[in-house]
Amino acid sequence: MGIEFSDWFKVQLWNLKLKNQIDYFTESAIPDYLKDSLRWRAKTESKTNFWKPDFSLTKYEIPVIIENKLWVSKLISETKESIKFDEKSIKNFAVNGALYYATWIIASWNYKEAIAIAIAWDSEDNIEFKIYYVYGSGEKSFKLLKNITSFDFLENEKTFTEFYKNATLTENEKHEILINSQATLQKYAKSLNKLMHNHNITAPQRVLYISGMLLSMQNIIDSEWNKIQDWLVPEDLKCIKTDTARDSIKIINQIKEFLTSRNIPFDKRDLMLSSFSEISKDSQRDEKTQLEKEVSKIMNENASATKQIFTFIYNNIFLSIDAMAGHIDIMGEMYSEFLKYALGDGKEIWIVLTPPYVTKMMASILNINKDSKVMDLATGSAWFLISWMEIMIEDAEKSYGKKTTNAENKIKEIKKNQLLWVELNAEMYTLAATNMILRWDWSANIQKWNTFKTPKELYEKFKANKLLLNPPFSFDENGMPFIAFGLERMEKWGLWAIIIQDSAGSGKAVKTNKSILKKHTLLASIKMPVDLFKPMAGVQTSIYIFEVWKPHDFENTVKFIDFRNDWYKRTAKWIQEIDTPAKRYSDIIKIYKAGTKAKIEASWNIEDMYVEDFITNSWADWNFDSHNVIDTKPTLGDFKKTVSDYLSWEISTLLKEDNSNF
Repeated sequence: MGIEFSDWFKVQLWNLKLKNQIDYFTESAIPDYLKDSLRWRAKTESKTNFWKPDFSLTKYEIPVIIENKLWVSKLISETKESIKFDEKSIKNFAVNGALYYATWIIASWNYKEAIAIAIAWDSEDNIEFKIYYVYGSGEKSFKLLKNITSFDFLENEKTFTEFYKNATLTENEKHEILINSQATLQKYAKSLNKLMHNHNITAPQRVLYISGMLLSMQNIIDSEWNKIQDWLVPEDLKCIKTDTARDSIKIINQIKEFLTSRNIPFDKRDLMLSSFSEISKDSQRDEKTQLEKEVSKIMNENASATKQIFTFIYNNIFLSIDAMAGHIDIMGEMYSEFLKYALGDGKEIWIVLTPPYVTKMMASILNINKDSKVMDLATGSAWFLISWMEIMIEDAEKSYGKKTTNAENKIKEIKKNQLLWVELNAEMYTLAATNMILRWDWSANIQKWNTFKTPKELYEKFKANKLLLNPPFSFDENGMPFIAFGLERMEKWGLWAIIIQDSAGSGKAVKTNKSILKKHTLLASIKMPVDLFKPMAGVQTSIYIFEVWKPHDFENTVKFIDFRNDWYKRTAKWIQEIDTPAKRYSDIIKIYKAGTKAKIEASWNIEDMYVEDFITNSWADWNFDSHNVIDTKPTLGDFKKTVSDYLSWEISTLLKEDNSNF
């Protein structure tokens, strides 16, 4: 019956003018590149053999994986919450197998997306199928494509391109994934933090463990992209006690080989290795010990503390890192979680990490695109730059087409020459570099400097036209001197956005604000939610938008937007959607551009949350509340309503008295 299906499906493909072993491939003859991608996952699961899909098609922009099963009852195996990915389900059900293969090839990093087709049949007259767009290697990194009733979209480049355009994620779907991925990462961070605490890993060491171990899980590749050495997997760590073979030394050696093979500059490499040396300082952590609860379900026998931590990171973060990538700052999220334990709530040193959906909104407001030259003078773990880079790459691929020569060349140019980062703290510098390397960008222009002592030539050569920043709030005047310094080093007509404590715009930074407006223009001020940085810090913030090298004209108005309610509810443990926050973040961009005439999606009262008004030379009226005039003078309508309400109450009271007397 399986052979009959294969013959039947080959006929369908033949009718679409697709040729066997040219346009599509059967299980026994899949192309080498796809085979290598499937073989990768076999190693991650310590298997010598690997399964192959029944059919595959690689002639279009992304690969198509096709799996079939005899009997319609074998289409899918799932629980109420999710599709199953245990070995039995993968082997015996079409959807489970197709999705597993698709996530395999994405996990190999040879592909970023795929189409999974699952078919089950009883006969030619009784066939069912499901088609999925797969965008990551995680077990939830796909979406079901509904209302597709045939395989005609496989016919040619034009039909597949139209299908692909409708299959990819919408902006709302991307936003939802962003929020869910962030929540998942925070959950992992909390469990990992507990695991490290139980193994006596100090709080400052913990995020270095994560970033270093993630680097050791990368293939070692030469400049021609030839694989020199395999990445580390948990089975490579064997709790050997010798100084040259203990678990942590293996990890450090792998990191060193990786950084060397990627031609990371020696100064950058040595700085990173110095930070990562924390992993191997204590040899007792490489001795076999009892399993902690956090890893007991994924490990079968006692292992060193190093291996337990490595295995947790490998299974829960590394194997799904692409699904949580995009605008997610992996190192930043982990760092944020560990700060809660190391520094209470983080308020003592004013370390706050901007949520990814906010950085994306800020980048969109500045219209960052493939040609932008963007810099950050207080990089931290690189969460801003990650968001910018993703937007710039998306624009390049949209302009030139994915994987075209022009697109690939532009992406290399973006990574190498269009992003500039400056960070003083050695550990944060290491985290930023790791964050980018994990996105296959080891050419990033990350400079370790005191921002205010960087050479002038650095900025003259770079010629930035866009700048986004979340400065350290503990700095003088809430960090406004960072803004003044950055504005002075940008190209004329450039745009800049900053998220900062809004007291900087209401009197605490008068000196710097005065110097800024002598040369630059304040275009807009957006009041952000009070709980935006919860639980890390309870700070009130605003986003200020500037145009560079154009003195502020006090006879022109400034846009003021009240975005205190983004319809997220945040607590110490989770973030909850109340009412279409994704649409609201999209709407803010539209409101910034078009004001009260913006074509918005969510339900707003724009008149109450948008105003254009003048600022004064007090240098302290940059926030929405200074311009939100509330008219307290009663109108005739107010008087009539008050009288009506009173009469209604009076009549109601009399009726109640009459009833009680009756």
